[in-house]
Amino acid sequence: MRLFDLFWKKTDVLPEGVEEETDGEDLELYSGMRVEVTSFQGRMLFVAKLMGLHGDRAELHQYSEAAVSHGEEPLPVRIRGYSDRDRKAVYMEGVILPLPQNKWSVAELKLRRVGNDRAFFRLETNLDATATMFSGLAMGEKPCRLLNISIGGACISSECRYHDGDKLLLKVRLLADRPESAVFTQIVRVIEKGDAGFEYGCRFLELTEADQEQITQNIFAAQRQRRGRA
Repeated sequence: MRLFDLFWKKTDVLPEGVEEETDGEDLELYSGMRVEVTSFQGRMLFVAKLMGLHGDRAELHQYSEAAVSHGEEPLPVRIRGYSDRDRKAVYMEGVILPLPQNKWSVAELKLRRVGNDRAFFRLETNLDATATMFSGLAMGEKPCRLLNISIGGACISSECRYHDGDKLLLKVRLLADRPESAVFTQIVRVIEKGDAGFEYGCRFLELTEADQEQITQNIFAAQRQRRGRA
């Protein structure tokens, strides 16, 4: 099933803020990061965790449904993730082959670029949500709107005044037939919108493996549902 064809277009243009090719950096620094895997034509294939980095080899432990068949031929791919250490998007290239239990081997892995752009696909939304602070003047649960979400963070709008660095518990139901998601977030960007209040860019904190998988599955299930209605 070609789930992600709708989102991605072929492009050779680097995103704004991406730096030039990076030489000599230790790839093993990025073991454990969540990544998106795309074809060289820009088609999203799946979301995974990059594990077991050693030299130019690693494994991908798949989170989302794959939009590629498990063939026997090596598949060249681009791998993009987010480094919590550097707070930067990390761009790699390699060749993958399927392994049992939704895993993929990676060979010929190379670090290509490090940049400041967003690391993950974002699902545009307009959903009721709540944000809770546990101290300060804005303490308590307040209504907000979820504007978009990725596996790394979210953007919300609110009439309530928060500040860069504030930590919130964000609650939202992405799908009517699935449980409400509740995640701790930290505000990393504040945009004043005049009479419309504020928009806040938030990154997720303290996500467990189960949290990461649930958010990923819910995001792509919501997109699949939206595509089915189109």
